[in-house]
Amino acid sequence: MPPLLLLLLLLAASPAPARAGDPYAYYDWEVSYVSAQPLGVKQKVIGINGQFPGPPLNVTTNWNVVVNVRNALDEPLLLTWNGVQQRKTAWQDGVLGTNCAIPAGWNWTYTFQVKDQVGSFFYFPSTPLHRAAGGYGAITINNRDVIPIPFGFPDGDITLFIGDWYNRGHKELRRALDGGNLLGAPDGVLINGLGPYQYNESVVPPGIVYERINGEPGKTYRFRVHNVGVSTSLNFRIQNHNLLLVETEGSYTSQQNYTNLDIHVGQSYSFLVTMDQNASTDYYVVASARFVDAVVVDKLTGVAILHYSNSQGPASGPLPDPPNDQYDTAFSINQARSIRWNVTASGARPNPQGSFHYGDITVTDVYLLQSRPPELIDGKLRSTLNEISYIAPSTPLVLAQLFNVPGVYKLDFPNHPMNRLPKVDTSIINGTYKGFMEIIFQNNATTVQSYHLDGYAFFVVGMDYGLWTENSRGTYNKWDGVARSTIQVFPGAWTAILVFLDNAGIWNLRVQNLDTWYLGQEVYINVVNPEDNSSTLPDNAIFCGALSSLQKEQSHRFVYSEASLVAPWRNTVSLLFLLASFTIWLQ
Repeated sequence: MPPLLLLLLLLAASPAPARAGDPYAYYDWEVSYVSAQPLGVKQKVIGINGQFPGPPLNVTTNWNVVVNVRNALDEPLLLTWNGVQQRKTAWQDGVLGTNCAIPAGWNWTYTFQVKDQVGSFFYFPSTPLHRAAGGYGAITINNRDVIPIPFGFPDGDITLFIGDWYNRGHKELRRALDGGNLLGAPDGVLINGLGPYQYNESVVPPGIVYERINGEPGKTYRFRVHNVGVSTSLNFRIQNHNLLLVETEGSYTSQQNYTNLDIHVGQSYSFLVTMDQNASTDYYVVASARFVDAVVVDKLTGVAILHYSNSQGPASGPLPDPPNDQYDTAFSINQARSIRWNVTASGARPNPQGSFHYGDITVTDVYLLQSRPPELIDGKLRSTLNEISYIAPSTPLVLAQLFNVPGVYKLDFPNHPMNRLPKVDTSIINGTYKGFMEIIFQNNATTVQSYHLDGYAFFVVGMDYGLWTENSRGTYNKWDGVARSTIQVFPGAWTAILVFLDNAGIWNLRVQNLDTWYLGQEVYINVVNPEDNSSTLPDNAIFCGALSSLQKEQSHRFVYSEASLVAPWRNTVSLLFLLASFTIWLQ
């Protein structure tokens, strides 16, 4: 009897195992180049299982996620899970400070739990400039049934990826930066990996494939919108429709209507949008560049179509208006201040979000992080924080810490600008476990920057123009500042956050703008629990750098964690993955 048939018969004859613990969700991905021409120019993009954008992770609070990644690119790869906190599992974070990259032709299995989280997030490749070529996809973490959402259950869920795009590949972009050149203006803006609808023949050439969003009249949909671009802030709007903001990056917000919203690089929002307009035509869905030269605004406008099922004709008329002044950061900063935490809503747990009174906690550490425009350090173009341009060591920080490898990093990152010559170094922040850290981002550069902190959600308590001083604390919002993981900092301005360091690990704090991130504008925060320093690596850890000799030869076959053999068979997907693993083992 064929072995696979034997296994099927055994499974059919066996009773289903009882549920034990939190459910598992399994994903099997191959990351490879695929051919696309989103702006009419044929190029290689990074797809997952042949899809660009990649397939979604759709799970529920506290589920365990197992993602087997086979790297079919021609260079090393890591995926990071933007906004997923990786509670006590920093080695699953997927950045160069926590993991050795997956070599070309290898596979590696990520295993993590979406512990006590809900909301809208996304994953992307964290290896240098790969996100500029794609490789991103949605992470949706749903509420458990016992925790109600603070609004009527929507009739559908729609994910939109918006982002600036270059016709040059990621390798060419890297070469430009390595050669001391800035990237210049992008070539366009994509929505779900597709170019703009031809709303204007003089702007959009014929033959561009665009995104069409289908809706039923009278229905309400939850739009989850992610800016996955390289460096451009985008204004999002839907012709004649209100955007009711309900959530951002895992926090339910006070519900407010917007006609448009600025979404900065790396940020995620979800809105409720009701199909309440006349169906005589379709409607424009627009993501247009902010704070760029007027001569490139038309080129940097992504347009999709919202189509009612009973629509009588194509979208018509001019695009919905953006904010009045293309360079008006005042509009954007006031809009950002208007986004507040819904303190009475329950998040992942039954207790209200606002039961954590962050404004009453004493700050233990203060870091003022100042950025400047890219500058030459030892003849190379670099970006800095407090005059330090981070350089990733060949041995990831987490491995170096666990194996006591000397000389890999220093715990001496300054807590304020030093007014000294900039340098390249691997200097990281020494955080205090269960301390309450105040971080002020001072943007002395000329462009909007977005900062993201892995491992945590932080509270956005203030932002304003000029130089931050201790008197600025008098303007802080100490009650309903929204908790999130990515925040914008406007040029010539500052943004302040508070974060409770209760998640042990080494966590990446980075600018989300891919060009300046590549040039060194990042740091890590080391958080050690002195009472429990028993962190261990997963059995499938990849070793590199000073620990390369520990690496075992990889079989290049799919190897799922043992969890796949003991997890509850919740659905057909789990069973199919078990069968796939068994089939490949037989080969």
